[in-house]
Amino acid sequence: MEFISGVMKKDTLEIGELLAGDYLGKKVTVNGAVHSIRDMGDIAFVVLRKREGLLQTVFEEGKTNFNIKDLKENSTIEAVGVMAAEDRAPNGIEIRLESIRILSEPKEPMPIAINKWQLKSHLETLVDLRPISLRNIRERAKFKIQEGIVIGFRDFLHCQGFTEIRTPKIVSRGAEGGANVFKLDYFGKKAELAQSPQFYKQTMVGVFDRVYEAAPVFRAEKHNTHRHLNEYTSLDFEMGYIEGFEEIMAMEAGALQYILELLKKDYANELRICGVDLPSAQNIPAIKFEDAKQKVSEKYDRPIRNPYDLEPEEEVLISRYFKEEYDADFVFITHYPSKKRPFYTMDDPADTRFTLSFDLLFRGIEITTGGQRIHDLDMLREKISARGMDEEGMEHYLMIFKHGMPPHGGLGMGLERLTMKILGKDNVRETTLFPRDLSRLEP
Repeated sequence: MEFISGVMKKDTLEIGELLAGDYLGKKVTVNGAVHSIRDMGDIAFVVLRKREGLLQTVFEEGKTNFNIKDLKENSTIEAVGVMAAEDRAPNGIEIRLESIRILSEPKEPMPIAINKWQLKSHLETLVDLRPISLRNIRERAKFKIQEGIVIGFRDFLHCQGFTEIRTPKIVSRGAEGGANVFKLDYFGKKAELAQSPQFYKQTMVGVFDRVYEAAPVFRAEKHNTHRHLNEYTSLDFEMGYIEGFEEIMAMEAGALQYILELLKKDYANELRICGVDLPSAQNIPAIKFEDAKQKVSEKYDRPIRNPYDLEPEEEVLISRYFKEEYDADFVFITHYPSKKRPFYTMDDPADTRFTLSFDLLFRGIEITTGGQRIHDLDMLREKISARGMDEEGMEHYLMIFKHGMPPHGGLGMGLERLTMKILGKDNVRETTLFPRDLSRLEP
């Protein structure tokens, strides 16, 4: 019988361990995938792809017990050699090989050249070949940066006293209402994929006061644009005992500031690989919906066509206006019309045509929707009735208000859109690991 006592110590070293330890001039063991081979005759440079980046190894004829002709790109290997300093190599080090052991070999040639610095293939091709294209150094760096965004979101809210929750994605009724839901047959019962965790977030405010979640949501919208997905990751939080919806905006500003600092500190290499200049989230301007529309209409001579919502072109122009006037990368648009917000959104007591809600625009696109929620049961029922809605299916949601709820509010932020704009990309599919859109269910 054996006993497992914890993480096994391995003989192979990672790049960070090589850089942190006293290994110059010493024999080390490494592993990785063969990213590229530059065969120059008596010498060959074999670059390994590892989880932390690239590691250069050097094959020298007569010094390595291996025939370089037998080594294929994209093989996985274990190698032994002496570590040496080399300014021209990635991370300033290289391994001068003594022996190589092949762990696996590819059965077919690569359909695209993943060892190129930048993949030139069409986006659809890159998504079709996602299991392979993600091995490209720049492609995978995008998703390391996305990892940092989620880590920053979680760390910041945890420090602010929020509790992380997990909410169901199979529900009996969507929180947003409308027809844009994926319907399911749930053992003979009608069910839907969750459009948002809204009802559950509010429920959990009555338990923990402050909660957050990073999880998928589903929208059955028949869009085929650069900014829409049918499944995306929503970074949600909900907080109780607020005095106004401005507290929610302030909390998001703090989260963004924390995320950007974390990326700068811990993901500098990935930012360099992707050529990213991080935006500033300090002192984010906030402007009312009607005022924002009026300002861009006047400055850019554009008529207001839709008085109840922002058109994509208006989002671009509003962002452009605040960048030109205030050098702001982000801008909060507040007090959206009531008819364009969900029934649970608190109307503005000063003018009930509008709501105590907001969107956050970032470089021309909406990345966040949030606001204060109705916490009074009678007020909530009045709004449900006024909209001609049915309370059937909302019994458990309404239960929380029957037994007392504090003033509260929250938001949902689209992870893929935020990543897209941080990276300066034009299509949200570029920053989605495995996109789900109107025509794609694979890979």
